[in-house]
Amino acid sequence: MTHENTETHSYHTFSLPHISCVILNYNDAATVEKLVRKIYHYTVFRYIVLVDNCSSDNSLTDLKKLAEELNQKSEKIIVLSAKKNGGYGAGNNVGIRYSYDILHMDYVLIANPDVDFSEQLIIKLCRMFKHHSELGTASACMNDPVFGKQRNGWPLFGFWHELARCGPLCRRIFKPFLEYPERYFRGKKAVYVDAVHGSLLMVDAKKMMECGGYDEGLFLYQEEAVLGSRMKNAGYQTALLLTDSYNHLHSTSISRTYHNTWERQKLRNKSCMYYYKKYLKINPMQKISATVFFEIIHLEIWFCRKILGMCL
Repeated sequence: MTHENTETHSYHTFSLPHISCVILNYNDAATVEKLVRKIYHYTVFRYIVLVDNCSSDNSLTDLKKLAEELNQKSEKIIVLSAKKNGGYGAGNNVGIRYSYDILHMDYVLIANPDVDFSEQLIIKLCRMFKHHSELGTASACMNDPVFGKQRNGWPLFGFWHELARCGPLCRRIFKPFLEYPERYFRGKKAVYVDAVHGSLLMVDAKKMMECGGYDEGLFLYQEEAVLGSRMKNAGYQTALLLTDSYNHLHSTSISRTYHNTWERQKLRNKSCMYYYKKYLKINPMQKISATVFFEIIHLEIWFCRKILGMCL
């Protein structure tokens, strides 16, 4: 994509649209509070919508107390409670629908509790939407304490490539074949990609609703691929801003809930199979191949942890 200068000079040169920030919480109110206190003064946000995903602790009470404290200055914090914990997509859909239907927001920033980002980044993402009407989703590069700086945008392939991407070792071994080549990014400020990481992304609220939002048949994992597919099928683009980045603390909330590597991988396998069946329309032989490969992944994880002492 061609991309103009993204530098922000002043609010007077750019009329900001109506933007809300949706933050999904599950048993992690302390992390949510830390993020909210930082971004509360970001004037780019009209509202900050906190969705408690049916937490089993006192999160909902804590979030309401936080909102009561901060809303003494302005009615900016809204706390919603999901009827059940339907996973990442279902929980975020609660906040996105509320932002669009009730608050009449133009754009929604979907943010994990364990991210850190600047207000300037959000303004630059807004500029991308303003100048590229085909955009449905946009994000920036991601800084990860484990894996370092990542470009955070990847292509979507057919079944065999996506199956390789599912395995912890396979996606490392075949990484050059599962990502865009280096030349695709060279010398550019922003590019079109098929999918971006779900920890921080901005969506056009109307287009998101037209696409059906997140697929609530998934509990966790593969939401990025599904969203990318839905946007592409609806004729909308996903863009990655290369000049800016945000920090992500590598799935702090997920790791707290699913302590065991294999527990997380089993959940990933289930989501992958759902994606293969519904979106890639796999045949019976491909389904058998995926099932066998998932068992191989189990052996990979066992071998790496018990024999090599690696943590995947």
